[in-house]
Amino acid sequence: MSLEPIDPETALELYLADKQNDLAEASLEAHRYRLQHVVRWCDEKGIENLNTLTGRQLHEYRLWRRNEGDLGKVTEKTQMDTVRVFIRWLESIDGVEQDLSEKVLSPSITPTENSRDVMLDTDRASEVLAQLEKFEYATVQHVGIAIMWHTMMRVGGAHALDVEDYDSDEQFLEVHHRPETGTPIKNKGDGERLVAISDSLCDLLDDWLASQRPDVTDDYGRRPLLASRHGRTQKSTLRDYVYRWTRPCALGNECPHDRDPDECEAMAYDRASKCPSSVSPHAIRRGSITHSLNSNMPDKVVSDRANVTQRVIEQHYDQRTEREKMEQRRDYLDDL
Repeated sequence: MSLEPIDPETALELYLADKQNDLAEASLEAHRYRLQHVVRWCDEKGIENLNTLTGRQLHEYRLWRRNEGDLGKVTEKTQMDTVRVFIRWLESIDGVEQDLSEKVLSPSITPTENSRDVMLDTDRASEVLAQLEKFEYATVQHVGIAIMWHTMMRVGGAHALDVEDYDSDEQFLEVHHRPETGTPIKNKGDGERLVAISDSLCDLLDDWLASQRPDVTDDYGRRPLLASRHGRTQKSTLRDYVYRWTRPCALGNECPHDRDPDECEAMAYDRASKCPSSVSPHAIRRGSITHSLNSNMPDKVVSDRANVTQRVIEQHYDQRTEREKMEQRRDYLDDL
């Protein structure tokens, strides 16, 4: 086989262009982020042609990235698995030696190690929503966080909602994958679904639409449900809202980290994620899924509502203890 010379930066751009139709926007950006480190490492090592790349060098990269990035085991595996996919793609265009991808090593991890258990529990979620209802009723912050908690929706799903996706009479939200107008969702078409919502969430949405939502459209002429006066509220802004309102001090509680509010960096408007107690939107999703399971909602219903497989729920989201699961199963004994 005759290899065709290719430099690392060109290889990355061609790879991303090839994957553009296969990966969601967020996944594509994640691949770009992980593989930019490969380009940077090649530059440091003076590797200008990937034809010369060897298994030993890939192992050296793994050690370099682990130490340079202070990576945990799960993160290291994620990054090296992406490198393996990249190298396998390079094999397909005669950019590296065949079967080089088989020499890309990544750590083996157990299901327990691969599961992140940070979540917003039911009591704390109730406290957050109560605080928002009292001081920020029917603002975009209140509405965004309420949607994510009550529907188990990913932040990308909430961001993608339009006013027309809400049916007040039938009480549901309609989630759509619209990449051509700026709002792709995870799982693409498979992520599209109708999500039933409660009376209380409908009341909140009705009040938001009636009195608070700015009368704006986005860059594509659509009317975003979660809007600011500038248009569709960005996903990064929705994340900031979650970090901000899950800080203990935002709820009127004492700081559990003995920080001085006048000196704490997490008090800055865009630095709330620096609070050790604040959580991300994914922690809301995990907490909401666990809350639904604890409330005896059947696994299949949770799976369909949250757009996640039952296997993934069990491995990554279900935070019930074994005793809690046993007691819930006990409820079905009378039916035997």
